[in-house]
Amino acid sequence: MTAPTTTMNRVIHAAVRRDLDRLATALDSVRDGDRARAQGLERAYANLRAELTHHHEGEDTHIWPMLQSVGVDPVLLGAMESEHHTMAEALAETSAAMRTFAASGSAADAAAARASLRTTRDVVERHLRHEENELEPELHRYHDTPEWKAVEKKLRSQPPGVAGRFFAWLTDGMSDEHRAFLRATVPAPVVTVLAKVFGRRYYKDVAPTWRV
Repeated sequence: MTAPTTTMNRVIHAAVRRDLDRLATALDSVRDGDRARAQGLERAYANLRAELTHHHEGEDTHIWPMLQSVGVDPVLLGAMESEHHTMAEALAETSAAMRTFAASGSAADAAAARASLRTTRDVVERHLRHEENELEPELHRYHDTPEWKAVEKKLRSQPPGVAGRFFAWLTDGMSDEHRAFLRATVPAPVVTVLAKVFGRRYYKDVAPTWRV
């Protein structure tokens, strides 16, 4: 059976790539001394880091152990886990650079944050491609099994605040193709209510950053 070209995993990956691209573009054009803009970009990066970390924690806690239990290559799973650690380190380094930039707003700190983000984007992209190309086909083989259904239930069981922030972030600038996929996967009223009610802080603190 051929693996689908669009999955929730790939929709999430697209949102990660979107924000990394947005941040890189914004850091290229920020004005020297614009601390308000720097602080907005730091908040946007912190949100991206939180969402990506949460996504990876779900994989580490639920998906990798399930795949291990059904006999997926342990070398591949070990590589996934190792790449998560490498990404966490890169994300932390960029977080420190973004905090420094937010405190000063200086062109020099913007350049340092931009360089750190470029490195992090490369690290993240390598993992996303590896996961999409090698791990997803393995996972697809088990999508109709009780083991995967149990994992899906755990992944979907999130506090409203966590789910609301996630859907607000995910759908901000989402492509039409991915929006249609999401509607076919999660009832539209559920996404709307969670995002608008429980994701309000995203719309207040992060979304305006991308409207400048």
